[in-house]
Amino acid sequence: MKNSVTVVPVGEQLNANGVPTAPAEGNPKQVKLRKVRGIKRSAFCLPYLALSIIFVIVPLFIMLYYAFTDGGTGGFSGANFAHFFSRPNIMAVMGKSFLVAFLTTFICLILAFPLALALNSSPLKKKFIIVMLFVLPMWINSLLRTYAIKIVLYMLNITNAWVAVTVGMVYDFFPFMLLPLYSVISGMDKSLIEASQDLGASPLKTLIKVRIPLSLPGIVSGVLMVFMPTVSTFAISDVLGDTSTYMFGNIINQWFANSGGWNIGSAYSFILLILIAVTVLIANKITGGKTEIGGVL
Repeated sequence: MKNSVTVVPVGEQLNANGVPTAPAEGNPKQVKLRKVRGIKRSAFCLPYLALSIIFVIVPLFIMLYYAFTDGGTGGFSGANFAHFFSRPNIMAVMGKSFLVAFLTTFICLILAFPLALALNSSPLKKKFIIVMLFVLPMWINSLLRTYAIKIVLYMLNITNAWVAVTVGMVYDFFPFMLLPLYSVISGMDKSLIEASQDLGASPLKTLIKVRIPLSLPGIVSGVLMVFMPTVSTFAISDVLGDTSTYMFGNIINQWFANSGGWNIGSAYSFILLILIAVTVLIANKITGGKTEIGGVL
């Protein structure tokens, strides 16, 4: 008769009948992983939760309160939202704001994608130094950068206000498109690109069939990181534009600057928030929830 051998998984023991027993609960090593000097790991999330409640959730509820209340009586009212839908000129300004945001995002994408590909394929060992050259302007206050580009545009004799605003937005938000794209492309599986080339695909076909689909999470992240602040900005259009470049962010800013306009300004902000949220949900649907928002350093 052959001897039978029982294979025991790591961490299990045999009882008197030779049957593996389940690992004991409360394993000291597992407990040590869950706790750090008696503090549960989940407790380290509490400071971030507190900050989110104070600086995100509470302001949103304050905005909702003002949006759905009357400025005079303080009672519930939907007149603030009706004020927006009864003003075709304001809805036209919102349409222009979205158009400028789409144009700025598209230009940033067209410029950043080939640059990210070039940086990734560069033979330089210290690629992050080159990337840093594009990131460094982000360390300077955005208002200072806007005034700097205003001087450059004046020297180039660019007088068209819409062109100046668009150039200023591309200059300000371009790094937000480049970083996620470069992060995704640098982590791309090169064997898939080599396999495409070995199968006879041209560089253009490899770009369309392999590189762009694999870069989709970075593309969507970059689009969101550029589009969302662009559609709501007002400082750039104030500095570089004129009365013809009035954007939706300028209208919201004016209502809040008016002591009696917080209710309408909050309603306008809430409408813009809903539209941006819809954009994020669409992007999330495209990528299946996979986006890449990260750095390279």
